[in-house]
Amino acid sequence: MLLWTGLGNPETGMSRNRHNVGFMAVDRIAQRHGFGPWRKRFRGEIAEGMVGQHKVLLLKPMTYMNLSGESVQQAAAFYKLPPEAITAFHDELDLEPGRIRVKRGGGAAGHNGLRSMDRMLGTKEYWRVRLGIGHPGSRERVTGHVLGDFSRTDREWLDPMLDTLADEATLLADGRPELFMTRMAAQAGE
Repeated sequence: MLLWTGLGNPETGMSRNRHNVGFMAVDRIAQRHGFGPWRKRFRGEIAEGMVGQHKVLLLKPMTYMNLSGESVQQAAAFYKLPPEAITAFHDELDLEPGRIRVKRGGGAAGHNGLRSMDRMLGTKEYWRVRLGIGHPGSRERVTGHVLGDFSRTDREWLDPMLDTLADEATLLADGRPELFMTRMAAQAGE
């Protein structure tokens, strides 16, 4: 089994925030791959299904971003999952909007959701799907940018990115992150 967690904040009014693009990603995967209904468990919401030949548990922590690791750790411990079976989908300031990078391990780069996961899992050796939201240009504007809603013009790249991510998710489940990134880059016109 694989555990794929989207990072975000649970309040309804925050659902369109850039910080919630991780929730958006797992929602799109659930829709595209016919997952079961979302239900409450592990201090979050979970949905179960198949991506290709792999059983996947999708998780949206309802603990707020800064405590995401508490929910992820509970699910990982319950299913006895090793770190390499866990993938976090999260917003990334240091990537241009619509760009995606996949890597295993690394630092939190100021992302409180990743920092919480690192602490609660006791390791950084899980997979990360970094979803580019772009940087607002100055450090003072970061919080407003991250907690701001995607604009109407953002939908021009956001919806195609999420659709392609869901379409190509089988490559992630198969352990082929390089081909996944190549397909995502082709969609983005890189």
